[in-house]
Amino acid sequence: MLGALGISEFDERVYLLLLSEVDPGPSEIAVSVGASPSRVRRALARLSALGVVRRDTRGHYEPVSPDTALAALLNQRRLEVELAFTEVQSAVADLAHVHRAGQLRSDPDSLVEVLSGRETVDRRLEELSPAIRTHLWVLDKPPYRPMANGQPYTNEAETAETLAMMKRGVEVRSVYCPESMERPGRFETIVKLASLGEHSRLLPTLPFKLRIVDRRIALLPLVGEVYDSLAVIHPSGILDALIELFEVYWERAEPIAGGCPQPDDQPSESDLLILQMLKAGMKDQAIARQLGVSPRTATRRIAEIMADLGATTRFQAGVNAATRGWL
Repeated sequence: MLGALGISEFDERVYLLLLSEVDPGPSEIAVSVGASPSRVRRALARLSALGVVRRDTRGHYEPVSPDTALAALLNQRRLEVELAFTEVQSAVADLAHVHRAGQLRSDPDSLVEVLSGRETVDRRLEELSPAIRTHLWVLDKPPYRPMANGQPYTNEAETAETLAMMKRGVEVRSVYCPESMERPGRFETIVKLASLGEHSRLLPTLPFKLRIVDRRIALLPLVGEVYDSLAVIHPSGILDALIELFEVYWERAEPIAGGCPQPDDQPSESDLLILQMLKAGMKDQAIARQLGVSPRTATRRIAEIMADLGATTRFQAGVNAATRGWL
C-alpha cells in the first residue's frame, strides 16, 4: 500500500506493528513478523531514514504520527515525481528538436506544415492547446474560430482558457487592436485578464493573425485571416523571424492596465473602462457594443467624462486623465 512512498511491504508490516503495539522492542517485532532481529533492525533503520519512526534512548523505536510523517513523505514524493516529469518533458522537447533538425536537413519542405480544411485545422489546434508549456504569444484580430459545438467563442470561454494556461505557468502575451473588441464585453474581459496576469497590449492596427507556441511553433492563417487553412512553422529561420516580428509589435504596443484604482478621487469602474477604450482608439459605436448600450448613450457618457476632466477633445481628455494618474 505504501510502496509508492518508498516503503516496502515488509517495512510497512513493521511500521503497522509499531503503530498498533505498545513500545515493542526489535526482538518482539521480529517474533511478531516472523523474521530475524537483524532484518527487523535493517527495516527500522530504513523507516527511520524516511522519517516515519524515531529511535529513543533505550534503543527502541516509536512511530511518528502518520498524519505528519506520511503526509510529508507524500509531498516529497509528489515533488520528486513532478520534477521527474518536468525533466522528461524537457528531454522529449529536446529530442523532438533533434528529430526536427534531422528532418529539415533531409527534407527542407517540412519547415512549413500546411493544413487545409476546417476539421483538420480544428483538430490540430485542439491538440496543441493543452500541450502549451511555457509561452503563448498572440497577435489578435478577427475573424475568430467558433467553439467545438459550433457556437461563437465567448468571453467566459476565453477567460477560462486563459486562466487555465496561466495556472500551468504559461506566459500569455497578447497584442490586440480595436477590431479585437467587436464582441460585446470583450474589452472588459481583457482588462480583467490583464489584472489576473495576462500581458496585454494594444495597437491601432495589426497586419495579420499570429500565434507563437513555446517559441517553437508559429501558427499563421494562409487565406482570409481565418483558420481554414493554416501554416504551422517549425523551428527555422522563418520562426525566428516571426518571433522577432512579434517582439517589434509588442514593443510598439501600448500596455493595457489591469484592475481599477480605488482612491475616492478616481473614476468609477465603468468610467475608467470608457477611458481605457478611448485610449485604445475605439469609436463610439464600438464602445457602445462593449458597454451593451446604444451609441447615443455611449456618446453621452463620453461627453460627461470629458466635461468632468475639463477637456474639449478626446486627446485632451486622455492627457488630463493620465496627468491625474487614472491611466
